[in-house]
Amino acid sequence: MKNLLVNFFPFIRWFPLTSDKLRSDLIAGITVALILVPQSMAYAQLAGLPVVYGLYASFIPVIIASLWGSSSQLHTGPVAMLSLMSAAALIPFATPGSASFIELSIMLAFMVGILRLALGVFRLGAIVNLLSSPVIVGFTNAAALIIGLSQLSKIIGVPFPRTDSYLADLWRVLTQIPDMHLYTLLFAIGAWLLIDGLKRYKPALPGVLIVVVATTVISAISGFENKKSISIDKFYDKDIGELMDTYAKTQTRIGQLITEVADLRRQAKEYEEQEDIKNSAGLLANAAVLDNELSVLKAENTVRLINIHGITFTAATDENGNQLFFSTNSIPENFTVDKNVWRFSQTHDDKVALSAGGDVVGVVPEGLPSLNAPTVQWDLVLALLPAALVMALIGFMEATSISKAIASTTGERVDASKELVGQGLANIVGSFFGSFTVSGSFSRSAVAAKTGAKTGLFAIISAATVVIVLLFFTPYLYHLPQAVLAVIVMMAVFSLIRIKPLIQAWKVDRFGAVIGIITFFATLIMAPAIANGILLGLVLTVLHFLIASMRPRAEIVSRKPDGTLGGIRSHNLEPISHVYVPVRFDGALTFTNVAYFEDIILEAQRDFPEAKAILVIGSGINSIDASGEEKIREVNKRLCELGVKLMFSGLKYQVVKLFILSGLLEELGKERFFSNKEQALEELAEEYGEAAAALKPA
Repeated sequence: MKNLLVNFFPFIRWFPLTSDKLRSDLIAGITVALILVPQSMAYAQLAGLPVVYGLYASFIPVIIASLWGSSSQLHTGPVAMLSLMSAAALIPFATPGSASFIELSIMLAFMVGILRLALGVFRLGAIVNLLSSPVIVGFTNAAALIIGLSQLSKIIGVPFPRTDSYLADLWRVLTQIPDMHLYTLLFAIGAWLLIDGLKRYKPALPGVLIVVVATTVISAISGFENKKSISIDKFYDKDIGELMDTYAKTQTRIGQLITEVADLRRQAKEYEEQEDIKNSAGLLANAAVLDNELSVLKAENTVRLINIHGITFTAATDENGNQLFFSTNSIPENFTVDKNVWRFSQTHDDKVALSAGGDVVGVVPEGLPSLNAPTVQWDLVLALLPAALVMALIGFMEATSISKAIASTTGERVDASKELVGQGLANIVGSFFGSFTVSGSFSRSAVAAKTGAKTGLFAIISAATVVIVLLFFTPYLYHLPQAVLAVIVMMAVFSLIRIKPLIQAWKVDRFGAVIGIITFFATLIMAPAIANGILLGLVLTVLHFLIASMRPRAEIVSRKPDGTLGGIRSHNLEPISHVYVPVRFDGALTFTNVAYFEDIILEAQRDFPEAKAILVIGSGINSIDASGEEKIREVNKRLCELGVKLMFSGLKYQVVKLFILSGLLEELGKERFFSNKEQALEELAEEYGEAAAALKPA
């Protein structure tokens, strides 16, 4: 009865909660929370969301995953990889940070949760085995580089254009290095050095939290953020004003087009369900036209944004107290200038925001997330399904690999299917509370294990700490520099880059290593749609497997000097006999390789035309399908016409059983089947010894 309850309510195994367990979980939970709070905000920005949604994702999902997961030390919440994949999947359909983008992020989390839950309920976690180790390593390395380098713009204080080509966007960032904001860079360098130093010399201290608190205080005291909002007519240079106005109007039009395209596709779907193909096709055609306009406008505004950001302004006041903004070094006489150098920040409500400082987190809403069912945009479900499936598998792979690694030291039994259920429920329930996609975290789980977490209660304690932050401390996060969050992301993901596994794979499986390398470069080239990179790796892996299964190890064998059997050609051996020919076939006899099986048998007959028997050493045949059974009948019939017997040795029980059920055993005759190869060779030698001797040259 207890086992049944534990299956449905895994958290029952936590009890009884002793004082030692509670103490350990309390310490671990608080320690993890000190990392979780800044990480979650950083990963929310990576996902294209306001930072508060990182805190939302660190509340309910954490609790649900800990209650229904199988690992006591696995910590669930926002992670870098899935945050980037979420943003990449949604950018074609909405502007990052917009209300529509937030809705889609929550919907995507709901979809990922359903897929993971289904995989767990139906115990389909083994599907992740389709992703070979080189493919995973290649994808992870590429994704880590993409995530890390995507933060470069925040570290140097320049805009990062979001287009359909990540590499082009990165190049545009690099071209803006002369326009970097020095103080933003100094904050980033200082944060990096301090986090690294505390990790090296004071690892017991919460380095990330210390840096967040210190940089936030310094930012507030120094006035790091220095922004003002002005109307476009405050720009002295009318050409610049027109450029700002065009940019603002184009951004508004982009938002309108995104909404219109989504509405048209939704209407087209409704007509399609009503079997009104004509109206559906018409709406889809209109959507395609608007989508093309959208792409053009995005590209044009990307160029405008970079050009605008490259312009520096100086505020100057005339004798009447009127303030205007001039391009630096073009200020007329009789104007009083301020000491600040201003750059474009953003446009909002017919106003232009200028900044003379760096970017900070800004206002973080207080209070807990409200309960709201995720808005499902059915017209986008199919479009987002491939990304959701890849995210479900990647997240599952991360969670299980972490939990198994920890379990190897603790001796805890980890159930992959239960972990899928826990992760699935975390994303489903979390989506009702404003959460984006979450999964198991390497860094936080490692900290939990290191600090002695005994049960999943530690994760609930970390979530409770997030609740306290949401209720009482969000106003103090306003001045946190975004560059510091970028550093947190970069340091977390760069630690995931591993070269050694690919080098090792090259030594063991060169073709597999090549696939891993292809996956790496494909992911970089296809970014931001990085899911396509791992899908390509998956396809290549399956093709590699199919090609390998089409030509399993198969050869005519003979005795080696040590008495064992080896290939005639590979070991340059004399044949055992010209009258009976042993052939080894190592592989499942299925539709993928039946032609190869036929070729090797007929090759043996052609090479030894005097042969009276061909023995298939079948100890390596683990299974056989209908195509294999049919091909054996065909080959046997052909050999019988030539006066040659087809025999088998060492077949496994499941294969023999199929031979019996199909009638093959009776058709060929029981006398043609031997329990092992040595028995078979001995009896064949006795039966055909005289004939073999007669064929030997005098």
